[in-house]
Amino acid sequence: MTAHWTPSGWRNFPVRQMPDYPDRDELKDVEDRLHTCPPLVFAGEARSLKQALARTARGEAFLLQGGDCAESFAEFHPDTIRDTFRVLLQMAVVLTFGASLPIVKVGRMAGQFAKPRSAPVEVQGDVELPSYRGDIINAIGFSEDDRRPDPQRMLQAYHQAASTLNLLRAFAQGGFADLQRVSSWNNDFVADSPQGHRYAEMAERIQEALSFMNACGLTPENVPQMRETDFYTSHEALLLPYEESMTRIDSTTGGWYDTSAHMLWVGDRTRQSDHAHVEFLRGVNNPLGIKCGPSLEADDLLRLLDILNPDNEAGRITLITRMGAGQAGNHLPGLIRQVEREGRIVIWSCDPMHGNTIKAATGYKTRPFDRILAEVREVFAIHRSEGTHAGGVHFEMTGRDVTECIGGAQAISDDDLSDRYHTHCDPRLNASQALELAFLIAEQLRTEREQTVRAVAAE
Repeated sequence: MTAHWTPSGWRNFPVRQMPDYPDRDELKDVEDRLHTCPPLVFAGEARSLKQALARTARGEAFLLQGGDCAESFAEFHPDTIRDTFRVLLQMAVVLTFGASLPIVKVGRMAGQFAKPRSAPVEVQGDVELPSYRGDIINAIGFSEDDRRPDPQRMLQAYHQAASTLNLLRAFAQGGFADLQRVSSWNNDFVADSPQGHRYAEMAERIQEALSFMNACGLTPENVPQMRETDFYTSHEALLLPYEESMTRIDSTTGGWYDTSAHMLWVGDRTRQSDHAHVEFLRGVNNPLGIKCGPSLEADDLLRLLDILNPDNEAGRITLITRMGAGQAGNHLPGLIRQVEREGRIVIWSCDPMHGNTIKAATGYKTRPFDRILAEVREVFAIHRSEGTHAGGVHFEMTGRDVTECIGGAQAISDDDLSDRYHTHCDPRLNASQALELAFLIAEQLRTEREQTVRAVAAE
């Protein structure tokens, strides 16, 4: 995998979606400083995630991957981290309870600072400035100073990611994730929603089961899995100077790992097999994701798999499909058939967000919740018809009570978007909508399990 590869080798390849830093000496100084910083994650943690994803590829677990569209410096607050983590815990419990499957929890957190853009510039009136590319690169304000790429922002992103990871580890291992607290995970505003009531009913049933287990001697004190959980981080490996600076050799295996996150993915705009982003990712041993949009041809996907996973290692590759409601049937079956025909071991994950972005009449970019649910249903149905299984879901959400995606049980309308539209980039599901999505996915997984049981019984 790493033959003739170095962390800086990507610099010899064509590159897309990269900022043009005006001061190259300052950029080099920041890169050097980052290279001496402690790793954010450890190689052993990335290997543990890969093992969990290998089980997911075999249908023995399900991948839940979610978090912010683009983390911002302005919204950095422990309550924000806690609320997002709490909703992911709720979703995982819903999926585990409904589908009887272990859930691999991966956050779009502690590193999701950079965003690809459809255009290199933004025009407001008579003024044209570079596009906002995420807080790790420039600022969202519309001025020359704001939009100038600033390498010092990489240092701020690193320190924010380190603080976020510290808090996530404390939540995951320090008692917050204890199943005995399952009822307390309901956010205040979610608790009063239809999904909150549904979750409360399920939590009560879980508490009854836990009481029975406690009576049998199975308690959080002697069963650690009841009081703590594994939680991993991920982001798009977009800003390659940052990713290169965070890449280290693992002392126990001698392999290269990008220590900025446990899992990395290459986006739909940067997955060219002969370009810099793929060249960089082929050499790191982290689990990888590939965003698969409607423009991806099956032959190109196989070429990417040859480059990124030449040994066909289980748990290495997650294919994150993002087709759009009503479009999955035109593109996904061909990809599935080719991958299956070649015997490639992958996880099929559904991103129902990015293909369903529209502009509301009020001018806000939004995502209709019914389209998000429709794509999830379509993707699960396609996998059932092809004899494969949907192994995960990838979505953008927040634990805050935002109004960015229209619809859902809260019936958020176009006119409501301006109430609490806080995203710096793309619209996110709020906690209630995310929980509603989890119940739908649990139903889909339960249907698959029942069909498998009937098929086995028929044999």
